[in-house]
Amino acid sequence: IYIHNQLPRLSALCAATTAAMGAAAGMAWLVDGRYETISMAISSMIGDVSGMICDGASNSCAMKVSTSASAAWKAVLMALDDTAVTGNEGIVAHDVEQSIANLCALASHSMQQTDRQIIEIMASKAR
Repeated sequence: IYIHNQLPRLSALCAATTAAMGAAAGMAWLVDGRYETISMAISSMIGDVSGMICDGASNSCAMKVSTSASAAWKAVLMALDDTAVTGNEGIVAHDVEQSIANLCALASHSMQQTDRQIIEIMASKAR
């Protein structure tokens, strides 16, 4: 909810990915409880599944949920081993809050044309 609340109402970013980021945080908290572990899990999730697009809640959505849930567990296992996607890679920053801000900026600004293109493709199928 924390991440998704910072996104626009219509976003091409798959909500299963942001939900799984929350799930990774929850699993890391339950297993270890350390802020560092939770932060590493979220950072790895942002580095792993941030490019997945929403294509309109279709059957493939279940596959995206499965992919995101698997990535969440993998991110937790990595974090427990003190391993994560680092701030030197992609949109991930050295601070988890900045990583989240980078993800939200990508979804809010850069993916606007992606939103329009997905809607255009879906509308053309309805004709």
